[in-house]
Amino acid sequence: MHSSERQESAIMEPPVKTETPLSTVEQWLQRASQLDQSLPQQEAQPQMQRSEQFDVDVTVIGAGPGGYVGAIRAAQLGGRVVCIEKEYLGGCCLNWGCIPTKTMIAGVERYQQIKHAEQFGISVGEVKVDFAKLMAHKDKVVSTLRNGIAGLFKKNGVRHIEGVGRIAGHHTVEVVKPDGSTETIRTRTIILATGSAPVRLPIPGLEGEGIWTSDDAVSATEVPPRMLVIGAGAVGCEFGYIYNGLGSQVTIVEIMPQILPHEDADIAAELQRSLTRQGIRFLLNARVTEVKHGNNGVKQVVVHTEKGEETVECEVVLVAVGRRAVLDGLGLETVNVKTHEKGIAVNDKMETNVPGIYAIGDVTGRIQLAHVASMEGIVAASNAMGHERRMSYRAVPSCVYTVPEVASVGLTEKQAREQGYDVRIGKYAFRGLGKAMAMGERDGLVKVVAEARYGEILGVHIVGPHATDLIGEPVTAIQLESTIEEMTHTIHAHPTLTEALLEAYEDTERMAIHK
Repeated sequence: MHSSERQESAIMEPPVKTETPLSTVEQWLQRASQLDQSLPQQEAQPQMQRSEQFDVDVTVIGAGPGGYVGAIRAAQLGGRVVCIEKEYLGGCCLNWGCIPTKTMIAGVERYQQIKHAEQFGISVGEVKVDFAKLMAHKDKVVSTLRNGIAGLFKKNGVRHIEGVGRIAGHHTVEVVKPDGSTETIRTRTIILATGSAPVRLPIPGLEGEGIWTSDDAVSATEVPPRMLVIGAGAVGCEFGYIYNGLGSQVTIVEIMPQILPHEDADIAAELQRSLTRQGIRFLLNARVTEVKHGNNGVKQVVVHTEKGEETVECEVVLVAVGRRAVLDGLGLETVNVKTHEKGIAVNDKMETNVPGIYAIGDVTGRIQLAHVASMEGIVAASNAMGHERRMSYRAVPSCVYTVPEVASVGLTEKQAREQGYDVRIGKYAFRGLGKAMAMGERDGLVKVVAEARYGEILGVHIVGPHATDLIGEPVTAIQLESTIEEMTHTIHAHPTLTEALLEAYEDTERMAIHK
């Protein structure tokens, strides 16, 4: 699944004040845990001895960023492992999400840099995009990484079965292969990692030719003249940036009052200003009510806005409103695996209510991010192999790969105040950095949310160049419960973009040197 994507599908409940700061994702997890906490907290089993009763120790259904990582970790811990995948190794993330979108974004970024190279004294001739070659490069990157997973499976002794897996009993998985044949696997434990699929909206006319999901957007054969995107979350903004940068006239419709609804308001506003300058039009507090299909593929999209009804013409409508857990045909009812409204219920060891059956990633309906799925896969595999480990969501980074990029971890300013914290805010704009000036990328800012009394860092939010790389330091800081004092006493290299973090930390005490 999209590394970014899929935070917009999480539904947040009103936060609850606690002694330690809750991250953005933990707020929703409080709600999910009402059911999850009813699950048995099984004692960690001693590392299992091989048994002739079972063909394998661990069977993983799904080979996305959670499933394949979990399969490899289980094998590294000495397990006999099978991983079942109905389509391609890597799942949505590698084949239709994170990797293809970031490859397309890299192409658009190069194109825009060349078009504006004159500011660096570099003169170029006519610049144009060969879309077919751009997409061929994307396909090569995807296939290379897909083959890399196959190589990792071979290296670690993981057996890969192509087919559709389902639970046929407490320790039994049945696989239907592409040729129609079946195979039954006797397995000591099962890890469910079937991922998610794009949500479809019940809007009249939102079907047929020219109605895309994110899967279609990474498989396109041409750039449409005009595109309307439903949803201004990570997926909508990323594809809006891509196709606008390639020449489409892009309109993004969002039902909430800001783009990136779960991000800090200052960060979202800064990104909106930047994308608007690039040519993207936003309709906020708005919703699509109907799509009318006209001649020559032209569509009239009826949008209800604060100012009344508006009709937007386009050739493509991209639906980017989140994803749903894939549960159909998984056989959950066979052994009565509990579910909630978003997916499969699990505890912090990624166990379901059925002993020996685990669930990870998007199928749990928790946090739909590739890096979270990978960590959950490691936790589930460790427990399946008798090594107790629990999942922590304290410091989960969220990334959006537009240009400028957005990255965040921890509480927004609004969330911190709602939880009753006395907060201090620090900000620093990239335009003041020598490195940003040298790069010609001065848009954006860093915002730090800290607790006033002890200076504990509650959240860090970045919009600007290489934000998704810079977020690593704040993630570590929050995971280790670091304070402003600790971070301001840490030397940051010059000239680098990380200096913006240092200045923002210092600004919480109104001590920023270069502000």
